[in-house]
Amino acid sequence: MENQRSGSVEEALVKRRHDGAIATVTLNRPAQFNALSEAMIEALHATLDAASREHGCSVIVLAAEGRAFCAGHDLREMRARPEHALQRALFDRCSRLMLHIAELPQPVIARVHGIATAAGCQLVASCDLAIAARSARFATSGINLGLFCSTPAVALNATLTAKRASEMLLTGAFVDADTAERWGLINRAVDDGALEAETQAMAALLASKSPHALASGKRLLRQLRRGPSATQYELASNNMACDMDSRDAQAGIDAFIHKQPMPTWSGG
Repeated sequence: MENQRSGSVEEALVKRRHDGAIATVTLNRPAQFNALSEAMIEALHATLDAASREHGCSVIVLAAEGRAFCAGHDLREMRARPEHALQRALFDRCSRLMLHIAELPQPVIARVHGIATAAGCQLVASCDLAIAARSARFATSGINLGLFCSTPAVALNATLTAKRASEMLLTGAFVDADTAERWGLINRAVDDGALEAETQAMAALLASKSPHALASGKRLLRQLRRGPSATQYELASNNMACDMDSRDAQAGIDAFIHKQPMPTWSGG
């Protein structure tokens, strides 16, 4: 059944569907490659919360409409509001969203197609499980624009080995789905045509387990792994907001938006 409030922000940007114990939450900003605008972040947070509270829900699938899973933050919105306090508030909201995914009692499975870049890659790493189409690609590409992906670094450092996380974060290079599987960013890469069926099969398998045991196990695993914390995200959000004040980041993002060559980096 569909669970949306008519005329709400959630209805425009994020869709929610319940099939028995499985909730599917779908990013619905396809023309913008599901970029995480401020409104999108708030809508996703609210919709995940609503799905989690639905009676009988024991598994959440996070999916996306259009050609991409999520292209990260909305760079046009960020450059239109360059004030440091606003940038910091945006990264804080995004960090709270990622922590919220970790704190939900239900396991969250990312169903990934197309690209998952920057905060979109962070979104994948923040989910408990991830299944991707073999054509999917992943990158923390902020470094290419003069902006280190500080907040995605928190989730990647918790998911990958230190060397693999450093490679993604410091090079900004794309990683294909098979490599992402080998590195541990996703659980498995599957043929594109099998993505939905494979994800539903995983969700159904989890849904057959005790909801209490799932919630208990998810909580314990996070504690054992010393997963992302509010303190880590506070440090990362501040670093990212400070990076946004730099001439390099401003010039790099403007070049990307206007499809111009990247500038010669000033280092300031």
